[in-house]
Amino acid sequence: MRSKLMFVVVSGLALATAACGGSEPAQEAGDAVEPAPAETTVVAAAVDAKPASFAQCAVCHVTEADKASTLGPNLFGIVGRTAGTVEGFNYSPGMRDAGLTWEASNLDAFITAPQKVVPGTRMAFGGVADAAKRKEIVDYLTSLK
Repeated sequence: MRSKLMFVVVSGLALATAACGGSEPAQEAGDAVEPAPAETTVVAAAVDAKPASFAQCAVCHVTEADKASTLGPNLFGIVGRTAGTVEGFNYSPGMRDAGLTWEASNLDAFITAPQKVVPGTRMAFGGVADAAKRKEIVDYLTSLK
């Protein structure tokens, strides 16, 4: 039993090594050799482009076009959108009546001090003091189209 298990483990490792581009397992006499494909297609996994500075925002906000709002409104397509208008989200009167159209400059100001830009907002967040982190967040939000 132990030798069968060892054979399975060693065979699996040899196959895994070969699949990862390692050395080929030894061929037995008479084994057919398949030619290597002329071209190999590599499929890249989707990479999450959210900057680390957005992590605190992601606690309440989603940024995918097809996702429902969570604790905060979905931020996909925020740049160019009128504040307080995401369908189905229950905004504070302050945000609904703010009269803002989101753009990079007022997003930066809002992320710095939400209550100063939109008095009465329900967003319970103290702001981001670090200008470089705010720029990363604003650049990310601007890319969501």
